[in-house]
Amino acid sequence: MRNQPFLHFGLLGIILVLCLARIPSHQAHQQHHFPNPRLRSAYKSLQAWKHAIISDPKKFTSNWYGPDVCSYNGVFCAPALDNPYIETVAGIDLNHQNIAGSLPRELGLLTDLALFHINSNRFCGTIPETFRRLRLLFELDISNNRFAGKFPSVVLCLPSLKFLDIRFNKFEGKVPSKLFDMKLDALFINDNKFRFTIPDNFANSTVSVLVLANNKLKGCFPPDMEKMTRTLNEIILMNNGLHSCLPPDIGNLNKLTVFDISFNNFVGPLPEMMGDMKSLEQLNVGHNKFSGDIPPSICSLPKLGNFTYSYNYFDGDAPSCLELPAKDNRKNCFPEQPLQRSEEDCSSVLSHPVDCAAFGCSTSHLPPPPPYIAPPP
Repeated sequence: MRNQPFLHFGLLGIILVLCLARIPSHQAHQQHHFPNPRLRSAYKSLQAWKHAIISDPKKFTSNWYGPDVCSYNGVFCAPALDNPYIETVAGIDLNHQNIAGSLPRELGLLTDLALFHINSNRFCGTIPETFRRLRLLFELDISNNRFAGKFPSVVLCLPSLKFLDIRFNKFEGKVPSKLFDMKLDALFINDNKFRFTIPDNFANSTVSVLVLANNKLKGCFPPDMEKMTRTLNEIILMNNGLHSCLPPDIGNLNKLTVFDISFNNFVGPLPEMMGDMKSLEQLNVGHNKFSGDIPPSICSLPKLGNFTYSYNYFDGDAPSCLELPAKDNRKNCFPEQPLQRSEEDCSSVLSHPVDCAAFGCSTSHLPPPPPYIAPPP
């Protein structure tokens, strides 16, 4: 009988342990001390994210525990914009960590977040609708992951967004035209499965860098591109299935340094006005169906370092083009030059002059090239 009190205490201890074990995990953070409510919310958000991670081979998030969220790997804190005396989570950078998982809705609690970079991981799903609460988000980079579904339209609700990178994922379907009305500085949506017609407001975009490559686009070359003269520095539209002529006013893009429209179905001549693109450094029009002469003014551009025009049907090459140190003119119709198309192949295309007006593009008023004359045997 002397052991009964000890037995009774042991049972109470076991019951107490079991009861404590049943405390909901979401209440655990309430036992920590946080400098301010925003860091308390950040703790709740990051803990939810940690539980949504199913693989972290580099153990990058292994120190994501405890109340000091500012010490977590990849988490960066700074004074709040509306109160410099309050520290808050301002940035997240998990780039190149090979982490697998998803993005929980609790990430919408990080309302002071300005940077969200998670490129080159294995995150899947899509961007939670709660991201619309991130009114200060400036840069969003979720590239090179496994996100899928429709275009993440929640990004259209981010008023401070300037940099959007969703390339190398599995997004599909249409891209909303509203995207091109946003005041972005850089837009990368390449290497997805988007299928859409280039909208009429395309040139409303304020970007300096625009990459749409490796999707499936319909329509003419983007209209009214001269509206982008003040901002556009680089545009890459390669491998999109575009089919039309190039409009003459493309020459107004005099700040453009990179212009890549390779692997499409563009036809007709290169506009003479392209010789006005004085900032151009890289020009790639290869793997299309262009024809006619190469305007000498293009090859005389002062900064042009690389000009690729292979796999077309050009039949007139200026001496200034031949003098370029980095050029690729293979598989065209240049007489007496090596590695060109056969006479039969050239004649099958060049004997049918291109009518650029037939595409119905508002800015296409290019004259057809002269009739093809086969070189003497």
